[in-house]
Amino acid sequence: MAEAEGRSTEDVRREIATEREQLAGAVEDLRTGIGEAANLRGKLPLIAASALGAGFVLAGGVGATMRFFARRGRDGRERVKLGRFSVVDRS
Repeated sequence: MAEAEGRSTEDVRREIATEREQLAGAVEDLRTGIGEAANLRGKLPLIAASALGAGFVLAGGVGATMRFFARRGRDGRERVKLGRFSVVDRS
């Protein structure tokens, strides 16, 4: 049957051996990748905290937080507010 397709038995055996070597190499690469993933698993809380902090800073969280505290620290009572403008009684 293999002869009818133009391939001899030896050709098929060579192809199988080549594919077997490639599969062994792929399995070894997979094992290496799993080992690296296991090493990262222990560092996951540190990585998550760093990502959260970086996201906060990049999203402008520091400026928004400072604006929030600066507004709350002002003296006086707000009498009238129109949009973002307000009249404050500081006496």
